[in-house]
Amino acid sequence: MIVVGLTGSIGMGKSTTAAMFAAEGAPVYDADAEVHALYAEGGAAVGPVGAAFPGVVKDGAVDRAALSAQVVGNPEALKRLEAIVHPLVGAARAEFFERAARDGADLVVLDIPLLFETGGEKRVDAVVVVSAPAETQRARVLARPGMTAEKLDAILARQMRDAEKRARAHFVIDTGRGLEAARLQVREVVETLRRPGWRAGPALEAGGEAPH
Repeated sequence: MIVVGLTGSIGMGKSTTAAMFAAEGAPVYDADAEVHALYAEGGAAVGPVGAAFPGVVKDGAVDRAALSAQVVGNPEALKRLEAIVHPLVGAARAEFFERAARDGADLVVLDIPLLFETGGEKRVDAVVVVSAPAETQRARVLARPGMTAEKLDAILARQMRDAEKRARAHFVIDTGRGLEAARLQVREVVETLRRPGWRAGPALEAGGEAPH
């Protein structure tokens, strides 16, 4: 089974690209969605997070804004949170792999926004970076409700630069030229990965990209 790490900065179209991989028959594990499920009412993280951070559970679910207020800028609190959440996410990821293996999947995709920032590229066979021109990225993000240029700049400051991600990728999906062009790129990546004997070399160091 080939494990693909899918990543990309905010507004690059990663979620849409993940859906395209799923349409090509590759099961997708969404790390962000898993955390949301853990924090939702009935989620496995609600009890322990509520005990560790009093006041963050509201209506049976973790209030992410209240939790952020206690964690952001507090390294000790962040470590406490990670000690709770990371094992739960790891268990869910293990279940995903077991299910994919049972279903006979030859290729799976891990959708991880901070793949490089957390060293996750070392645990996958190939890295796919979703990218778009900077002006397209900003227009997409600023169109979101409640988003401002200041908020966007703060988010980008916490993420690895897009150019560096592209340089470290095995494949780059350019979503700036429309959905159909991106879909064709995804299909070509999947076909490449499924070729008999395919093996990943080191991630490209000089801006290698998927064929367009």
